[in-house]
Amino acid sequence: MAKTEVILTHNIVGLGGESDQVKVAAGYARNYLIPQGFAIPVSGANKRRLEALKQRRAEREAHEYNTMSELAKGVSKLICVVKVKAGDDGKMFGSVTTGMIADELKHQFDITLDKKKIHLEHPIKTLGEHEVELRLHAEVKGALKVRVESLTPVTAPVAAPALAEVKTEKRGKRGETAEAAGEKPGAAKADKPARAPKAEKKAKAG
Repeated sequence: MAKTEVILTHNIVGLGGESDQVKVAAGYARNYLIPQGFAIPVSGANKRRLEALKQRRAEREAHEYNTMSELAKGVSKLICVVKVKAGDDGKMFGSVTTGMIADELKHQFDITLDKKKIHLEHPIKTLGEHEVELRLHAEVKGALKVRVESLTPVTAPVAAPALAEVKTEKRGKRGETAEAAGEKPGAAKADKPARAPKAEKKAKAG
């Protein structure tokens, strides 16, 4: 495949930045880069534009650095909540991906971040808080707190009420009521008048 040399006038991911002189396929340069204004052919006249392109590149890179540095400071104070499906025991179904985190950053904080800048050393497969590394720029790294929550609340087992204790408590209250009234068990029977002996009745009759 025929190659040709061009000078880039814009930053092209995977190819280079402004003022870079690169070799590309002739058809790619002729049909895309040059017509779109992303590159110019290498020539004596165009080489004189290199200083201006280098200056533009320096300004762009400085702006990107400052923007990413400010973003790193801002996200370090945030907690991004990601809700997932989990069982009653709290075990997640699947894992949290960089795409999910990027979507929630946009939804919750209106922060647009390429998911490629979010680095997960290991897949997130547990509920709770996790710290995620952000590779925002070649010279800027940041950290984001991600809290993974279940869509359905995890229910803890509830102990059944002790019925025996409830009944004992009720009986105790009844006993306290009786004592407050000055009554004793069997007191009602003791208060009844005793019957006169039969022998005494016969003596009165004589």
